[in-house]
Amino acid sequence: MAAAAAAAAAWAWVASGLRSAGAERRGDEERPGPDDAAEENAAEENAAEGAATEKGTAEEGGTDGEAEEGGVEEEGGEAGESGESGEGRGRAITRSRTRAVRVEARVVRRPLGLGGSLVGLGFFCASLSPSLLPRSWVLQGAVSGIAAVLGYGLGSGITAVQRRALGLTPSPRARALAWRLLIAAAAVLSVLMLFYSAEWQREVRRTMAMDTGISWFPPVIAVLAALTFAGLLAIARSIRLGTRKLISLLGRFIPKLVAQVVGLSMAVFLVGVFADDVLFANFVEVMNNTSSLANGTTDPGTVPPRSGALSGGPGSLIPWDTLGREGREFTGRATTVQELSAFAGRRATQPIRVYVGLESAPTFDKQARLAVHELERTGAFRREVLVLMNTTGTGWVDAKAADAVEYMYAGDTALVAMQYSYLPSWLSFVVDREKAAQAAGALVREVRARWEAMAPDERPKLLVFGESLGSYGFEEHFRDLRSLVEGTDGALLVGPPNANPIWRSLIAGREPGTPMWRPVYQGGREVRFGQFPADLAGPPQPHVVYLQNASDPVVWWTPDLLWDKPAWLDVQPRGPDVAPAMRWYPVVTFWQVVVDLMFANNVPPGHGHQYGANVVDGWAAVAPPDGWTEADTIRLHKVIAADPRS
Repeated sequence: MAAAAAAAAAWAWVASGLRSAGAERRGDEERPGPDDAAEENAAEENAAEGAATEKGTAEEGGTDGEAEEGGVEEEGGEAGESGESGEGRGRAITRSRTRAVRVEARVVRRPLGLGGSLVGLGFFCASLSPSLLPRSWVLQGAVSGIAAVLGYGLGSGITAVQRRALGLTPSPRARALAWRLLIAAAAVLSVLMLFYSAEWQREVRRTMAMDTGISWFPPVIAVLAALTFAGLLAIARSIRLGTRKLISLLGRFIPKLVAQVVGLSMAVFLVGVFADDVLFANFVEVMNNTSSLANGTTDPGTVPPRSGALSGGPGSLIPWDTLGREGREFTGRATTVQELSAFAGRRATQPIRVYVGLESAPTFDKQARLAVHELERTGAFRREVLVLMNTTGTGWVDAKAADAVEYMYAGDTALVAMQYSYLPSWLSFVVDREKAAQAAGALVREVRARWEAMAPDERPKLLVFGESLGSYGFEEHFRDLRSLVEGTDGALLVGPPNANPIWRSLIAGREPGTPMWRPVYQGGREVRFGQFPADLAGPPQPHVVYLQNASDPVVWWTPDLLWDKPAWLDVQPRGPDVAPAMRWYPVVTFWQVVVDLMFANNVPPGHGHQYGANVVDGWAAVAPPDGWTEADTIRLHKVIAADPRS
């Protein structure tokens, strides 16, 4: 609020000095703004310095940078044609240096604009406020620098529209006064916000029962933010300079207005192509190659199973070396009969785990058919429970969720999973999202076809489990709650991305007065949402359970955070692990939550995107075995929480 008040006050001083720019214009030519004038002066001064170091002086071509550089090119060409003239070569060198100095003046030493600095300051201060998850001081510096440059760009754009569309510009006196106020406000607000930011980070950590004894270095944060801001601003200015050059070139052949439209469109297109087809495409390729290599490795201590009930073991239709890293982890570190028997107090059954890797079959349909053949080989359709588990992007299956259901049923279970990618989940969500749905759909279709061919009283209980992108895959396949309920005997969906279609419809249809972070849908008869065990307790037994943490950015991130205050922040009481000081700021909160996404797993279980042993409560709510009690749930919760494998 202090930042907003200071910004409003400074802008009021600027507005008080606004005057019509029409009288300031000469003819039809647009008068350059103060920043442009400063830029040209700096360029001319430095050009003169560069020319003075040569024996001959270059003839100045006026104050218009683009026009002068065009003249330089022509004269340079004439010098080249004269061939042997030493004076011509010296003049060409001088022109080249002059051009370099002008580029430096426009990109590196161009003064900051008032409007951009004003909004940039507001964004910088807002970025120091807390978000869903705690941040380190290094990360805070980067976040604040990026937020500041976003604000600077937005403010500069608003100023440009005001000057060109409305024909208004502040008087020199108003600008000078506004700059003094802005500098004073920046000094005071930056110090205050940097000071408070440390306490805000401690507050976030307290809500998650984390150690509050953090290292926080406000001066270093400010320096990191300034360096990040300067680097990104230089890139942005280089792009703008290139755009102006392009428009100037086009203006020699077509009308000025047309040149501006065409030049700007071409620049946007070229930048977009470069960002998408060069930067992002190469980044994805590097990540793909890196992830592919990781997929071919095996974690220390993971060995091929000795039981034929596990894929990759004796008699398996799926070779061990085709499972991928996460598949080998899933079957190579399965719970043992001894562990299950100790918990059950009776002789347990060897659990079945089937996993089909990307290299196990060439298509999703063939992977799914191979999975069914492997299930048949192991006798999975004779077990009490059959669980379809859609993996995350890397092929990972939550070991706690797998172990928990096996403990609950004393091993009389069969779990089956299919790998559709080996990229990290956040990257898979961007480039491979449809594969999660395709893989889930293929697995459900093939398994259900075999399951439906059985006599109803002989069928195992058919459950589905999906975490993060895995839950998205199942929801994209079923599309609506009725199909999910009718197509399964129960579903446990953990950390659902905000893009999940069924989840979104349930949130939209929640009972009035129930918060978005803990909604109630039709009295909880078929669907229940929870973060803590108490959220899922009591009758009736739900068919679908969602585990969602109030601080999970995977659940709450949406593009409209850019401009719209989210319902999960606009409600009291807030989620139990959302800091009271968190506020929504346009653009800034969007960027903060994007950063939270990257570190969503770096928090204790029960917060962020970490669900830990809470999957026990989810299974106990959706599909408890006969005779299962609350005491059993508490006991299993302790076992799963202490299991080092998961």
